[in-house]
Amino acid sequence: MIKLLDVRSDIVFKKIFGQHKNLAKSFLNGILPLPEDHLIESIEYLTPEQSPRIPAMKNTIVDVKCKDKKGRLFIVEMQLAWSANFMKRFLYGASKAFVQQMGVRQAYSSLCPVYGLAIIGEPFEKQTTEWFHHYKLTHAKDQNKSLEGLELIFIELNKFKPETIEHRRMGILWLRFLKEAGSLSSIPQEFQDDPDLAQAIELAQESAYTPDELYWYDRYLDAVRVEKTVREDSYMEGEQIGIEKGKIKGEQIGIDRKAREVAKQLIIDGMPLEKVCEITELSLDVVKALLSEK
Repeated sequence: MIKLLDVRSDIVFKKIFGQHKNLAKSFLNGILPLPEDHLIESIEYLTPEQSPRIPAMKNTIVDVKCKDKKGRLFIVEMQLAWSANFMKRFLYGASKAFVQQMGVRQAYSSLCPVYGLAIIGEPFEKQTTEWFHHYKLTHAKDQNKSLEGLELIFIELNKFKPETIEHRRMGILWLRFLKEAGSLSSIPQEFQDDPDLAQAIELAQESAYTPDELYWYDRYLDAVRVEKTVREDSYMEGEQIGIEKGKIKGEQIGIDRKAREVAKQLIIDGMPLEKVCEITELSLDVVKALLSEK
């Protein structure tokens, strides 16, 4: 009996896809809406200094620069978090990431397309059962005409049902792995039969992590649960005000107060301040100010 950790936690996701290029390549080729003649041939991990930052994506897990079969370069940023008003923030940030590639005296032709990939565990579009949402710049009348530069992909993992949707086989297997790994009592044969998934399973085993890594793994899952509770509680506070403006104000007040409470506890637990900022989405100045309130 082996125990697999939740692959959607940042430490596990980064160990699998942020340290093994072959797995990131297999994952992205299966997930991204790329034509067969544009599949990824090679990838390069981007350092924070190299990568155009997306401000809305404070919990960005992996940044990669990809080269496809035709030699085209593009950047992919994978994101696991989800919060209110994420769509507009995500669009703003991805657009900024595209623009920030431009250096002094560089030609516009040097700009690489940017793909934003968000894998979310909460409803994104509640009115549909679709789990794969692909946005790009297209002509209003002729959908076959599009501008290359910016594409956003949102995957609702909770809605994902492999038997009902057409998708690349490896994409289906990777999404099953992301959704099921933390609750599996045995490893499906189709996972064992694929070399990349078999390697990912080894990397997701609890025994592959140090006690310190497991501590932060637990803290991350706790923070995710707290964040979900904060949003639910703050929505209820806003509901009691009774008008739409009051809802928004009540929600923001609740989020701010509870985010500070979570931050204080994480500081007491010894979490690095930068990590506290990522989890709570509070600014570094605010988190530093909380040090005196412990």
